[in-house]
Amino acid sequence: MPAIASLNSVDSDRRYAFKPLTAQQLDEVEQLERQAHEHPWTRRHFADTLSAGYQAQLLCSSDEILGYFVAMLGVDEVHLLNITVAPRHQRQGWARMLLDALTLWARAQDAQWLWLEARVSNLRALHVYEAYGLRRVGERKGYYPAAHGQRENAVVMSLKL
Repeated sequence: MPAIASLNSVDSDRRYAFKPLTAQQLDEVEQLERQAHEHPWTRRHFADTLSAGYQAQLLCSSDEILGYFVAMLGVDEVHLLNITVAPRHQRQGWARMLLDALTLWARAQDAQWLWLEARVSNLRALHVYEAYGLRRVGERKGYYPAAHGQRENAVVMSLKL
């Protein structure tokens, strides 16, 4: 996905744009990931997604990364692997903008479905996904690592594009 033209915002002094994730941003993205998640992806996870050619987009203002998503294209479907909004920018509508960009890209790839997993305990994310139109279609037992060597179930969700 090429960078999307700058987006106007309520704050007319700031511009927002989508940009492809590159190796030069891996340190910054890994730091943001650690701030946002109890069980974050590592730099290696992000580097591997770049090597694999997955879709990885940053949502940026003129001076910082607000969020990002990583998605994998399959046969007639896109699988959202990671979507993150910087903690200080959460609850401002950026997750929906990231999902909008992902959905537009997925449709441009002729994908028919969007799939994702979310921790059963991640109620805020589940609410965002359900408000966006994703539906719960199953659960993966012990899918995510959890505290003290435990595992946490994942809710499987999908959206017909």
